[in-house]
Amino acid sequence: MIHLNWEDRPTMKQIECVHADAKKFIVNNKLTPGKRYDVKNETEEFYFVIDNSNRMAGFHKEYFKEL
Repeated sequence: MIHLNWEDRPTMKQIECVHADAKKFIVNNKLTPGKRYDVKNETEEFYFVIDNSNRMAGFHKEYFKEL
């Protein structure tokens, strides 16, 4: 039940958003290019971060670069 306390988990690392140009989904209102985000969880394809709405969300790794 990791989803119940995701927002309170320690930060694993920081990443920076490089673009918010999604082909299928609307991402530009949840991510800001140039802004740094704290990674709370990570899978092979996704980073789970607290986005601009202050909620936990998963985004493809293509939107970010590691610092």
